[in-house]
Amino acid sequence: MGQHSDSLGNYILNNLAFIFPGQGSQKVGMGQDLYNETLIGKMRFEEADEIMDMNLSSLILEGPEEKLKQTEFTQPALYVVSVVLAELLMKDGIIPSLAAGHSLGEYSALAAAGSFSFSEGLQLVKVRSKGMKEAGKTQPGTMAAIIGLDEDVIVQICDDASASGIVQPANFNSHNQIVISGDLNGVRQAMKLAENAGARKTIELNVSGAFHSILMEPAKEKLAEALQLQTLNEPNFPVVMNVTAKQTKDPDEIRQNLLAQLDNPVLWTATVEAIRDAGTSEMVEVGPGRTLQGLIRRIDKSIAIRGVSNLTDIKENVHA
Repeated sequence: MGQHSDSLGNYILNNLAFIFPGQGSQKVGMGQDLYNETLIGKMRFEEADEIMDMNLSSLILEGPEEKLKQTEFTQPALYVVSVVLAELLMKDGIIPSLAAGHSLGEYSALAAAGSFSFSEGLQLVKVRSKGMKEAGKTQPGTMAAIIGLDEDVIVQICDDASASGIVQPANFNSHNQIVISGDLNGVRQAMKLAENAGARKTIELNVSGAFHSILMEPAKEKLAEALQLQTLNEPNFPVVMNVTAKQTKDPDEIRQNLLAQLDNPVLWTATVEAIRDAGTSEMVEVGPGRTLQGLIRRIDKSIAIRGVSNLTDIKENVHA
């Protein structure tokens, strides 16, 4: 495995990328060992309780699940657990040369890369998650996964269904798994058209808003303000951004892309391909669940991918 040193003398692994999951990967009890057995885990959980002005630790570790599934709590919870895992990996000398995150996971990636501190990132996530929750109330919508159709077919279907309502692609998750987002009429019409076009499956998702669509626009003002007030550092390693599928270390570009991400699609397939084409042969999903591992295997079976969701996984990765 190729490696070079950074200015702090850490070894950066040239062919390794960290990828961070988004909403849907959460589960009650995630991070329990991080909280119980590591100083940094306990410290970060307590820091999060203060920033969120609530007992987020208890919600993460004990539930209830219904509350943890709510956008305004899911996002901060996933961010906390994912960033702690990344910090522990890097403390043990596992430093990636690239990172990316799916939707909310982009904030975890940027915190890991040092673009902002743990607490600064959590403040931004707090603003983002509350804004998305509010937008979901003022401009209700839904999302649906379409399986078994090519990207260009789904783009055309969304255009055709726009006569019935608002609908647009939201997540290009793999070559034949794409999530659409919009109002109820637009999404349901697109689902019908997708079925007629031969989709293997269409599944309406249980979400509280039309994420990554223009219906999220009301959330932009407060996030724009928070991002403007936040100093962003040049990250220690490049991050491949959701809305461009290009790597960057430029703070202004990062700020712009984080804002655009709210109402634009996550180009996950192109992001994974960009990481691969940068010479990365190995990816580590840093955070709860295995969602991204499944998507990456569908995108390109040749990419070696493993997951780190607890202390045991960290030990195995360090000694791998």
